[in-house]
Amino acid sequence: MNILDSHHHIWIPEQTNPDIGYVWLRDIGSIKPFGDPTPIQRDYTWDEFSNESRQHQLTGSVFLQVDAALVDPVAETAWAQSAINLPENTFGTVGMVNLSSDKAYDVIQRHSQLSSFRGVRQIISFLDDNPSLCFAPEHWLRNPLWCDQFQLLKEFGLSFDLQLYPEQMLEAAEFLSQHPSVPVVIDHAGSPYDQSESGFALWREGLASLSQLDNVCIKLSGFGMFQSDWSAGSIQPMVYAIMELFGPKRTMFGSNFPVDKLMASYDDTVERVLTCIATADDSAVNDVFEQTARRFYRLQLADS
Repeated sequence: MNILDSHHHIWIPEQTNPDIGYVWLRDIGSIKPFGDPTPIQRDYTWDEFSNESRQHQLTGSVFLQVDAALVDPVAETAWAQSAINLPENTFGTVGMVNLSSDKAYDVIQRHSQLSSFRGVRQIISFLDDNPSLCFAPEHWLRNPLWCDQFQLLKEFGLSFDLQLYPEQMLEAAEFLSQHPSVPVVIDHAGSPYDQSESGFALWREGLASLSQLDNVCIKLSGFGMFQSDWSAGSIQPMVYAIMELFGPKRTMFGSNFPVDKLMASYDDTVERVLTCIATADDSAVNDVFEQTARRFYRLQLADS
C-alpha cells in the first residue's frame, strides 16, 4: 500500500555539525507526557525512518517540528528539508513559530523561503490541573498577541497543526471559526489521554464542534502517546467516531515516528489503523493513507 506519512520526525541530537540546538532530546531520561524518551534520545535520520516499513511504499511525508525551545527553529526546518531524500514537492515540512513573540513575522518569513515549508505547529496542549501532561507553558488561546498573530498564517498561505487536549476543543473551535481561511489539522486524534467513559464523551463532544468547521482535518496518529499498549481494538471506537465526524477526505494517517516507535513497529502501527477502517471502500483507505495529506499539505505525486 502507498503511504504518505502526514506526521513524522527526524533529528540529530548527537551531532554538532550542524548543531540544531535541541533541548529535550539532550536532556536524557527526563520524563515526557508520553513516558520515558531515553531510547529515542539519539540520532534518528531519514535513512532509518524511510526504512521502517517492510510492507508499504512511502510516497511522501510531512516532517513536524521537534523542539519548541530551539533558539532558531528555521535551522531545524532547513536541515530537515536537506535531509529528506524525496523529490521536491512530494514532502512537506511544518516548522515551529512562537506566535506570542514579536519576532513571529520574521520567523515565518524566513521559514517561507524554504520550498518544503507548508505550515506551523506550536503545540497548545495545556491542562490547568495536570502540569505533567502539559506541552505548552500557558493557554496560548488566551494570549492576546498569540491570537492576533494567528492571522499571519493566512497572510503567508500556511496551515496550522493543532495539538491540544479535549478540554480545549470548544474554546479552539470558537477561535478557529474566526479564521476560516487557515487550513487546520488536529494532531494525534485529539490527544485522547482520558479513555474513561466520561473522557471519551468529552473528547467526542470537542471533536464534533471542531468537525463543524470545513477548514479542519484530523490525523490518525499518536495513539501510543496516551496508551502504551494500544491495539486495533482499543482505538476502534475512536477511529469510528473520527471517521463519522470528519469522513475520509478530512482524515489522514501519521506514524508519529520515532515517538510512537516506543510502543509499536511501523507496520504494526499501519495495520492497526487499517484494521479499523477495513470496512471502508478502497477510495476511503486511499484518502486516509495518502490523498487527504497530499491535498492538505499541497504535495504532488512522486512522478508528476
